[in-house]
Amino acid sequence: CRVEAECKGDSDWNLTWHTENPDFTPCFQNTVLVWIPCIYLWVCFPVYFLYLRYHDRGYIQMSHLNKAKTALGLVLWIVCWADLFYSFWERSQNIFRAPFFLISPTVLGITMLLAAFLIQYERIKGVQSSGVMMIFWFISLSCATIIFRSKIIHALNTDAEVDAFRYATFCSYFVLVLVQLILCCFPEQPPLFSETVNDPVSIQGHLLTAKNLWSLNKEDMSQEVVPGLAKNWAKECAKTKRRPLNMLYSPKKQQKSNDSSDDMTEEAEALIIKPTQRNSEASLFKVLYRTFGPYFIVSFLFKAAHDLLMFAGPEILKLLIKFVNNKDAPNWQGYFYTGLLFVCACLQTLILHQYFHICFVTGMRLKTAIVGVIYRKALVITNSARRTSTVGEIVNLMSVDAQRFMDLVTYINMIWSAPLQVILALYLLWQLRTLWFCQVLWSVAQMKSKDNRIKLMNEILNGIKVLKLYAWELAFREKVLKIRQEELKVLKKSAYLAATATFTWVCAPFLVALSTFAVYVMIDKNNVLDAQKAFVSLALFNILRFPLNILPMVISSIVEASVSLKRLRVFLSHEELDPSSIIRGPIKNVEGSIVVRNATFSWSKNDPPSLNSINFTVPEGSLIAVVGQVGCGKSSLLSALLGEMDKKEGCVVVKGSVAYVPQQAWVQNATLEDNIIFGREKNESRYKRVVEACALLPDIEILPSGDRTEIGEKGVNLSGGQKQRVSLARAVYCNADVYLFDDPLSAVDAHVGKHIFEKVIGPKGILKNKTRVLVTHAVNYLPQMDTILVMTDGEISEMGSYQELLEQDGAFAEFLRTYANTEQSMEDSDTNSPAGKEGKLIENGVLANEAPGKLVHRQLSNSSTYSGETGKSQQQSSTAELQKPTAEKNSWKLTEADTAKTGRVKATVYWDYMKAIGLFISFLSIFLFMCNHVASLASNYWLSLWTDDPVVNGTQQYTNVRLGVYGALGISQGIAVFGYSMVVSIGGIFASRHLHLNLLHNVLRSPMSFFERTPSGNLVNRFSKEMDTIDSSIPPIIKMFMGSTFNVIGACIIILLATPIAAVIIPPLGLVYLFVQRFYVATSRQLKRLESVSRSPVYSHFNETLLGVSVIRAFEEQKRFIRQNDMKVDENQKAYYPSIVANRWLAIRLECVGNCIVLFAALFAVMARNRLSAGLVGLSVSYSLQITAYLNWLVRMSSELETNIVAVERVKEYAEMEKEAEWSIEQTAPASTWPQEGKIEFRGYGLRYREDLDLVLKNINVTINGGEKIGIVGRTGAGKSSLTLGLFRINEAAEGEIVIDGINIAKIGLHDLRFRITIIPQDPVLFSGSLRMNLDPFEQHSDEDIWRSLELAHLKNFVSSLPDKLNHECAEGGENLSVGQRQLVCLARALLRKSKILVLDEATAAVDLETDNLIQSTIKSQFEECTVLTIAHRLNTIMDYTRVLVLDRGEVVECDSPDNLLQKKGIFYSMAKDSGLV
Repeated sequence: CRVEAECKGDSDWNLTWHTENPDFTPCFQNTVLVWIPCIYLWVCFPVYFLYLRYHDRGYIQMSHLNKAKTALGLVLWIVCWADLFYSFWERSQNIFRAPFFLISPTVLGITMLLAAFLIQYERIKGVQSSGVMMIFWFISLSCATIIFRSKIIHALNTDAEVDAFRYATFCSYFVLVLVQLILCCFPEQPPLFSETVNDPVSIQGHLLTAKNLWSLNKEDMSQEVVPGLAKNWAKECAKTKRRPLNMLYSPKKQQKSNDSSDDMTEEAEALIIKPTQRNSEASLFKVLYRTFGPYFIVSFLFKAAHDLLMFAGPEILKLLIKFVNNKDAPNWQGYFYTGLLFVCACLQTLILHQYFHICFVTGMRLKTAIVGVIYRKALVITNSARRTSTVGEIVNLMSVDAQRFMDLVTYINMIWSAPLQVILALYLLWQLRTLWFCQVLWSVAQMKSKDNRIKLMNEILNGIKVLKLYAWELAFREKVLKIRQEELKVLKKSAYLAATATFTWVCAPFLVALSTFAVYVMIDKNNVLDAQKAFVSLALFNILRFPLNILPMVISSIVEASVSLKRLRVFLSHEELDPSSIIRGPIKNVEGSIVVRNATFSWSKNDPPSLNSINFTVPEGSLIAVVGQVGCGKSSLLSALLGEMDKKEGCVVVKGSVAYVPQQAWVQNATLEDNIIFGREKNESRYKRVVEACALLPDIEILPSGDRTEIGEKGVNLSGGQKQRVSLARAVYCNADVYLFDDPLSAVDAHVGKHIFEKVIGPKGILKNKTRVLVTHAVNYLPQMDTILVMTDGEISEMGSYQELLEQDGAFAEFLRTYANTEQSMEDSDTNSPAGKEGKLIENGVLANEAPGKLVHRQLSNSSTYSGETGKSQQQSSTAELQKPTAEKNSWKLTEADTAKTGRVKATVYWDYMKAIGLFISFLSIFLFMCNHVASLASNYWLSLWTDDPVVNGTQQYTNVRLGVYGALGISQGIAVFGYSMVVSIGGIFASRHLHLNLLHNVLRSPMSFFERTPSGNLVNRFSKEMDTIDSSIPPIIKMFMGSTFNVIGACIIILLATPIAAVIIPPLGLVYLFVQRFYVATSRQLKRLESVSRSPVYSHFNETLLGVSVIRAFEEQKRFIRQNDMKVDENQKAYYPSIVANRWLAIRLECVGNCIVLFAALFAVMARNRLSAGLVGLSVSYSLQITAYLNWLVRMSSELETNIVAVERVKEYAEMEKEAEWSIEQTAPASTWPQEGKIEFRGYGLRYREDLDLVLKNINVTINGGEKIGIVGRTGAGKSSLTLGLFRINEAAEGEIVIDGINIAKIGLHDLRFRITIIPQDPVLFSGSLRMNLDPFEQHSDEDIWRSLELAHLKNFVSSLPDKLNHECAEGGENLSVGQRQLVCLARALLRKSKILVLDEATAAVDLETDNLIQSTIKSQFEECTVLTIAHRLNTIMDYTRVLVLDRGEVVECDSPDNLLQKKGIFYSMAKDSGLV
């Protein structure tokens, strides 16, 4: 028996192909089929081995399963080598066989040993189930099955000789491999000591909550991801730092550095200067590529494999049509092609989703990294840089821009994907190149408007109280809508653009098909359009259609991302604070604990210095006071010591750790205790001492859950004084070496101030051995200071102890004398006793001692203007509160977390959206969709009829008719597409406008209590993220959703037409599909909601950090805040990751349904091949090939639609909130002259803050006659501010009524009421915009009136010195004015309104004593005939009033003229005594 005979003879195609019963030659069976699995395993081995080496997941103990697998591996090796030894034995018997009888068993045996080794190695490295091995056993089994079948056929053949030994070994081999494959399906037990947490896997979607989500994989967490990007960015910056960066602050901008509207010019300058500095700019793109590049390369390989497989479909279709046409071909070939189609489709599915998974996870990491880097940067940028990026902008960077990158990553590979598609696409793109350029410019413009709108919304939410008190809602609504109008204009342009683009893309494949067919049949009469040519080319065009549909999306996505990239780069390139400018820490050989030598500071590199040649030394443990007029640089001096300013020259040493109390307290949204402990360990005894010293014990008793009470955002449920004391307690608790106090005593009552000074700051306080620097206006504490620094205009004019300064008889002595005299005239007590001066304590509010360019604290200021003393403290102070059962206490929370709705999105939400679009437009668009798809189906059906035209004499008849109709159908399709694209886009814009208008209107109409309960993060989230979704995500999703729906329906119709028997199979598959889809959408929607909800805390925390950044830096707590931010981002991603995985789970299940449709379409076509024309087979299979892509897309779109329509749901949610009373009521509107007299009567009046709380004011019966001046006094929390809130109906009466000039105020509209009475609020709030707008937003007054009011408010000189005078731009929150100046602006507002009733809410607390006297005299002269109600902390301001109302615990206890009250020796007397007035 010769060797060659085995490998030649039979290798004819007759055996394998042209036969009813195909088989392989023995040679092929024993070589190729045996080697395929071996080659696979050896190729995978090196890569897999290295992977396992570096990814150790712990150690798995030996189990029975593992032993069985290994044993079987070894048995397989023995079986294979038994064959080998048998061959040797044959040779010894002189039976020579072909060489592969030696080679194959050897190779196979070694491979089995390798498999056994891998099984063990995987166990050691903690792999629970192995894909590599699974595929290996599967391939081995498939190959073995073919050989097995062949051997059986051979054995049944009677005259064949059977090699019994080899048959036996092969059968055992086959069985063992089968068993191995089955064992491979069972996972191992989890590894020991593994970090992976056993999380719940599948829960019914609608029951999902944040608690039962998986924890994130370690490699996706912030602490792993962010440092990588940060490190690469630092490297890149270091490279480019060799040249200085002038781009950001070009001198042109400098003259109006605090002007917030020049963001526009800045953006433009950045664009202009860019090209010349190309080389000196850090490239963020490079950095992102360096950090995330490797993942892209992997995804690139998967995508390439998928694209190659994609073209296999049409090729197999060609063979299938050929088979249907060739009646002699054996049947099994048809089934073989069908099988091939199916396998191909399944492989495509698996590869594609592996690719998607990589992309999505990378996108998620990218977002995590970007958010982390932005947060870290925000903690270190300088104040001048802070000026260019407002809070709104930075929040937008975090929300919108980071999201843009995430969305882009998924699609970025489409850019190169399938070169054939792109070559064609590029040709079409070339004709559209101008379109995309416009898109870039518009994208920039839209982001700009969005930033401005969010910035304005932020301010409105921060100053909502003032808007309500002044009844200014309408003016600001107009401002927002004006910006929104700009935004919508841009959106509209993009919509027209998108419609044109869609039209071009949809028609392109069709036009190509039409022209191809036309040219083909026209060139030569003998060219016949047959099914094979027509449908294979159609299938190829269909493949083309998908990337072409998606390309415009990708390109606009790239455009948006590049805009975002630039914004991010600008932000990340901002200057950072120089940590080395201040030497901090323990230093041995320095005299004193603070040493400043010839130091000059400015707020930013290009500003003129605010502090000049400062020289002083503070010995350890001494107490220093810093005094001076408003705006002389006292706060700036503290900022300089903290390293917040730019040091021009000199040296500054601060020895040891620092604690800082800012002028405007910064309070976190956390429990009271957390606010005080501030990340340190809790030491019970120390904590108690601190709380007591800071006079917080009574407050803690009042709070619902004691020190565990949650403080709302920006401390809304604390009064101004309480916030200040919490801020002080935080500093005292941290036990630092150096204490910097920025006027903490101004915001508290006199007696509390005295207590704090004695117990904390003064020579006998807790801090007596520490170094303390106190900025103060309180003259009476000065004698107890070791040293006093007197500042004038940014310089230290005098310095020394109290006695020394008096003896020098300089500015300081002059300053004291003025005050001493005013005091003497006011009180008849001894001026020199400290008690005598105590009345001068500046009360409640903020002292305005900041330089005009001042920033950090201002950033705080606009935040804390939420509510100072405004009585949120009273709501807890009611006595009954204390007797509440404790269980109820613990549940008391102020802010409402952003909640997630559960269950399906209600149909009403879609209906609401349709109504927002307009029902006519909605139905019109659906109709146009129908037309488009009917035309598309008709054209393809027409094509199949055309290809079946009989061929006569080598040509077809009626070619021209066929071509004409085909063209006409195509063109009508194009028109319908353009129509629906336009209609949907325009409809989307109508909806956006309508929904935004409603949201804005409803938020403005909400009562104050709503804003106190709702964190601003939630509201900003609605206005930025959810509106962005409604603007730009929903319309394209609707288009694609409708498109896919009709495509799927169309494909099913065609398949049913061709092979009616498919009717048996399509409904069950449809059911499976629906079941899977419902199961998934429930989960996906809930995850999206959880993700949405967990996003709000990220913003809230970020906002909070930006406001308190100087405090965080002073306490050196940056690391802890970064950790908190990382945790919040991870919480958010924890909800996002499962939704990615769920997406993949779903898509694979669905594509399998799609692949089954392909399988059955082809199968039925093969079965009915004798009855079907080739044209119909081609049509049916080419449609079924598309169905997978469309099904997948349909589910993605339907879930995208559901998850994005949640935005509509969340925006509508605020529309259903409780509202305030009507703004104006026609019937009851009072006369235009009302109130003429200004007489106010309280009749049995009572007030409560919320339904479930007790009364804060009880049976108040007071009549105030027109023109009376009334002082309202009482301890903190007595209900003073509540009275004014009731007068303005910020809170409605719980009982009784208030009558002004005979009209019950509860009966008239809110604006009618609020326009007629004026308040000067406790916290001066300004909005960004011109000074004029801040005084008179409705533009009712002439310029003369405004100048007159400014003159009376003592602001005329200041305003006339400004370059823009009345048009001077106020920064966000009025940051570029000092607090005192802002207070004066509020006074000017009141003078401008000149109403009969004026309410002063401790309005003069924030100004120095001189200005205070000016204000008081202005009020006396200007408001002589008016009724004036003053809430006072400093009693000397009201000693000459007609009457004083004394409130205690919400009731009026005394009411008489001040002199009579002093004689009565009641509460008023004791208060006066505390203030040293008696």
